Amino acid sequence: MPSATTTDTGTRSGAETIDMQEGNSHGILLLHGFGDTPQTLGLLARYLYSHGFDVRAPLLPGHGRSVSAFMESRRKDWLACARQELAEIRANHHAVSVVGLSMGGAIAAILSEETPDITALVLLAPYLDMPVTHRIASASHWLWGPAAGARKASSPNSILDPEERSKNLGYGGAYSGRLLYELWRLAAQARRSLAGISVPTLLLQSRADPRVAPSVAEKAFASLGAKDKKLQWVEGGGHIITVDYGRDKVFDEVTNWISNHQP
Repeated sequence: MPSATTTDTGTRSGAETIDMQEGNSHGILLLHGFGDTPQTLGLLARYLYSHGFDVRAPLLPGHGRSVSAFMESRRKDWLACARQELAEIRANHHAVSVVGLSMGGAIAAILSEETPDITALVLLAPYLDMPVTHRIASASHWLWGPAAGARKASSPNSILDPEERSKNLGYGGAYSGRLLYELWRLAAQARRSLAGISVPTLLLQSRADPRVAPSVAEKAFASLGAKDKKLQWVEGGGHIITVDYGRDKVFDEVTNWISNHQP
């Protein structure tokens, strides 16, 4: 992880909200993952912007600042921020699409079920379930979490490209018992939302993803209520497929899906 330089607002340099808007009719809200920052969406944001879309990728509460700030954040904060961002982009655009990566995909699913007039939804390796051992740990977080404090779970295969891995501004797998619980409950809420989603939905997933098993993606796709939906497997990358090997395919699939569903 790069050295931690910060701006005068306390945000890590490079982790700031991405805002690329110049009055295009179609706005796209991009949502990053758990413990990560908009930096993971920067390449995709620039690609979409170059194809005529307004783009905004907000830095979610507790992220991109410090581990202690992250530990204090909760799913209600992340959801409230995303809902406010969606409301603002809807107020200023004729059409709005939502793209979410990992935990951002879970949030995007919840927003799309709540807001059925969204033009298109894209779920990038959405975090919609948790391994059994993690679920057990999260359910009992009140027992072990306070004593354990902040912990670190390294997963280098989340980004297979070493150059892009070195650029990542996330917390390096840091988490706490309470945060694990928050992520678990958020994923469960997102799974419940899937059947109520009517928005045209694209789900992109790598079979080599170390965090989201292919079976989770297949089950989520089957649960989607949208009649217009597509599951696309991508090759070469790990979990953060927006910066990893094979990302050009991801960019093309996302752009084509949104372009083909313009009102």
